[in-house]
This record gives sequence, structure tokens and C-alpha cells, in this order.
Amino acid sequence: MENGLLIQFKDLGAILVLALAALGSGAGAGIAGMAAIGAWKKNFSQNKSANFLLVALVAAPLTQTIYGFIVMNRMLELVSKGQYLWGIGAFAGAAIGLSAYWQGKCAASACDALGETGKGFVNYMVVLGMTETVALFVMVFTLVVLGKF
Repeated sequence: MENGLLIQFKDLGAILVLALAALGSGAGAGIAGMAAIGAWKKNFSQNKSANFLLVALVAAPLTQTIYGFIVMNRMLELVSKGQYLWGIGAFAGAAIGLSAYWQGKCAASACDALGETGKGFVNYMVVLGMTETVALFVMVFTLVVLGKF
């Protein structure tokens, strides 16, 4: 590849880690949001109060975008020193994004259960925390690897 063309893609790894993390966050929050709206609709149709705690469940996948941003910032420091790191950005971003996606699916189930019973919020948050931990591990381990460059 011509050097000029290669230079145009120097930021690709850093952009990938943020973009893929954000894609997962958006998908996860969207899935959970649809479940929350369904739970609220059911509550309203039965003249019950709607549980506002569902918003916390919907918001859970959004934190993975922050993790992608943190990794991206470290990668941009290395890019300025001549490292491209496309593979690290792609795989770390995909792992963080998938964590957010699956967390959103868990949050959707939690929205359904909480909307139906009004109980179990802490239990549901524990499960969401478990799926969040995958993204945290990826972020920390990626930062450790980036520290070796």
C-alpha cells in the first residue's frame, strides 16, 4: 500500500474501538428501550403506575461507549507516535460492543420482569453488572497491552 494511502487510515483502529463500542451501546439501549416501552404500555393499559426504574435498565448499555472512548484516547496517543493498531481497535471495540448488545438483551428481560412484578430490581442490576464486567475487562486488558507499545 502506498505510504500516502496508509497515512489516511492511521486513525482507523482508534475510530473502530469507539464506533464498535457505540454501535453495541446503541443496539443494547434500543432493545432494552423497546422492552421498557412495552412494559409501560402494559402498566398503563391496566391503569397501574409505570415503574421509572426501567430507565436505569435501559441506560445500562450506554457505559460501554465510555469504555471505547477511554481506549480510543490511549490509542490516539500511540497513533501520534506512528502506531496504527487496527486489529486491537477492531477486536477490542467488537468485544466491548457485544457486551453492550447482550447487556441490552438482559436489560430487556429485566424490564419485562420488573414491569410485570415490580420486584427484583437489585437482582436484575447484578446480572447487568456481570455482562458489564466483560467490557471492563476488555478495556483494562487492552490498556495494559497498549502500555507495552
